[in-house]
Amino acid sequence: MNRRMSKGYQVFNILNLFFLSLLGLIMFLPFLNVIAQSFSSSEAITSGKVSFWPVDFTWINYSYVFSDVSIWRAFGVSVFITVVGTLINLIATATLAYPVSRQEYIGRRMIVLLVLVTMIFSAPLIPNFLLMKNLHLMNTPWAMILPGAISAFNFFVMHSFFKQLPLEVIDSARIDGCGELRMMSSMVAPLSKPVMASLGIFYAVGHWNAYMSALYYIDQPKWWPLQVKLKKMFETDDISIDPGASQFSDLAHTSPEGIKMATIIIATLPIIMIYPFLQKHFVKGLTLGAVKS
Repeated sequence: MNRRMSKGYQVFNILNLFFLSLLGLIMFLPFLNVIAQSFSSSEAITSGKVSFWPVDFTWINYSYVFSDVSIWRAFGVSVFITVVGTLINLIATATLAYPVSRQEYIGRRMIVLLVLVTMIFSAPLIPNFLLMKNLHLMNTPWAMILPGAISAFNFFVMHSFFKQLPLEVIDSARIDGCGELRMMSSMVAPLSKPVMASLGIFYAVGHWNAYMSALYYIDQPKWWPLQVKLKKMFETDDISIDPGASQFSDLAHTSPEGIKMATIIIATLPIIMIYPFLQKHFVKGLTLGAVKS
């Protein structure tokens, strides 16, 4: 049955829609400016003519990025860290959250308390650095993956979700002779797609934007992720040039801003392209674990 909205409620909806649209536009305009500069000529960028539309449209900035081996190496490192790291995160978080969500597990409250302590009190930088060094993980991508294998916040979200799973399904699987591992893979995992997709986005975005951990543990350029490579490009206006790509030498030394903006777009697109495919699971995964019956 449709309920008639009062005038005050209608006015609130209109003002709310206007405010959110204005806020979204304000957040999108800087990104639009980056896109415009990435497609503009060096003369237009240096003279300040570019606002929200490309001036003297050109593909040369992207041509440089696509021909720069170091950028694609950093892109590959970021993809490896994001894909492998997210898989490890989800497996580790699920295998810890599922047992402690079951009533029959002895000592589950102590484990939850220990995880909560790590959420409140984090280890200092120097002990973490010494640990990575003693484990021989320095200058390897594993130094950016393994220390954050389980996020305490994501653990509690998944733990709350698992507690909402019907006990009848779990008990019926046990009666049929399912072991814990088989039940986890065949019964629990398919039912957990919403929360897996939601936390997968959180983990993937964190890995893709990995910056501080790479600065701490990586000093070899071949293992720099894309965000560190981008930071190194912004530190200096002298963009490195492959000896075989002399056609970009004038562009790199006179106006590297277009190259930087093109690199930003390439660094942003993967996450933007993945999110729409997981959006339907995103909201559902966050709400299922938060509602108690």
